[in-house]
Amino acid sequence: MDDGSTRPLSRQLVTLGSFGVPLGLAGLAGCWTTATADLHAVRWPSEALFAVAGVLWALLAVLYVVPGLRRSGAFRADLEHPGSGPFAAYIPLVGLLLASHYRTVIPGAHLDWVCFAFVVLLGSVAAQLVAHWIAGGVELAAVHPGYFVPVVAGANVASISLSSVGLHQAALGAFGAGLFFWLMIGTVVLIRLMTGSALPDTLKPAMTAFLAAAATSNLAWIVAHPGPIREVQSILIGMLVFMLAVQAVLVVGTYRSLPFGVSWWTFTFPVASTTNFAIRWAATVQVPGWEAAAWSVLGVASAFVVLVAAGSVARRPRRRGAHRGRQHPTGGRGAVVQRG
Repeated sequence: MDDGSTRPLSRQLVTLGSFGVPLGLAGLAGCWTTATADLHAVRWPSEALFAVAGVLWALLAVLYVVPGLRRSGAFRADLEHPGSGPFAAYIPLVGLLLASHYRTVIPGAHLDWVCFAFVVLLGSVAAQLVAHWIAGGVELAAVHPGYFVPVVAGANVASISLSSVGLHQAALGAFGAGLFFWLMIGTVVLIRLMTGSALPDTLKPAMTAFLAAAATSNLAWIVAHPGPIREVQSILIGMLVFMLAVQAVLVVGTYRSLPFGVSWWTFTFPVASTTNFAIRWAATVQVPGWEAAAWSVLGVASAFVVLVAAGSVARRPRRRGAHRGRQHPTGGRGAVVQRG
């Protein structure tokens, strides 16, 4: 099987995982948009982050798509790859976040249909992935937490977007799909992690997908049901709090020993989605000191993303003229691990 290691370096510079960079930036931009509404924050951080995310997303899309046009079935091969396939959802997911934001910034542009188009595209990618999985296209050893992205986080972001355009019932349908796959995929992933070999370092940040699933579910529900916190939201919050506790243990026992790399961008969207919900929850319950607490959480999340971005820029010169690298143990297409 072609593991991607024999392809020219130019083919490996932009992989599906590369779209985790604009995804993390767009996620943080969403936090600042929420802060603008609930904490009276200035608007420019949100707009600047969305602008940078949009430019990077468009640039990466061109650099990814154009080489793929030269070989038949390139995207299908990436989509069905057991390692990198789930990250195909990053492309429409970022597009949906951008469209959902700019429909409020440019109301005269009538971008509702663009949001709906990205929901359909995201659903199409997720459907193709699930069809491939249930047809026996993936071995259990290749499964990793990134499988949450298209069918759980993606479904929840679709629900949020549908709520924002007033399609409440459709939003509940998308939330239901995400909840179903949260249970189904979560069971498979947990079995694989408990009984299989340890994930390679490049995929260990994907364990934050457990947190992203809980955070985006909470976001989808609170956007669809604004107002006082009720029973369903409380249940979802309980799941999120437990996932936060699990991630705290992983920070001490696993994450802190990971070498810095592009894979660290995988941390950013779960951190951002959790921060976004935390601000919304604080603004809803308004316990004493909630504004200071919300600003603190936003500040920590922003600092973390800035540090990851700064580290990525600092590492870039070292990668010029680098050799091809080696494939990680799960065989993810194009997931190159740099030596040294």
